[in-house]
Amino acid sequence: QVQLVESGGGLVQAGGSLRLSCAASGGTISSYAMGWFRQAPGKEREFVSGIYRRGGTDYTDSVKGRFTISRDNAKNTVYLQMNQLKPEDTAVYYCAAQTGAGFGTLSSRSHYGYWGQGTQVTVSS
Repeated sequence: QVQLVESGGGLVQAGGSLRLSCAASGGTISSYAMGWFRQAPGKEREFVSGIYRRGGTDYTDSVKGRFTISRDNAKNTVYLQMNQLKPEDTAVYYCAAQTGAGFGTLSSRSHYGYWGQGTQVTVSS
């Protein structure tokens, strides 16, 4: 069973950048479709970005052009590069891995069976 640990969150001013990392153990990320989700206070957890095993990606509209997801199979790590951050990006960010064959729609939470503990991202105005 794969375990996921996020890092890289923090406090940043609007317009700044952060890179989140998701390190996997107990399994190899090359076997999984991976996703990033976020949850702001009082809101439901929402899809941010995802990447299939062969590299296909998807993003929620609000982060297109600003965020980039990538994977380094050699390091067993998935990244989320976040540029031009806005206060509305403030949330706890979670990394997740899909269960099953890994062809599920990236944006659908129901396809993900493994989750990290989350990392806080706070963007000040």
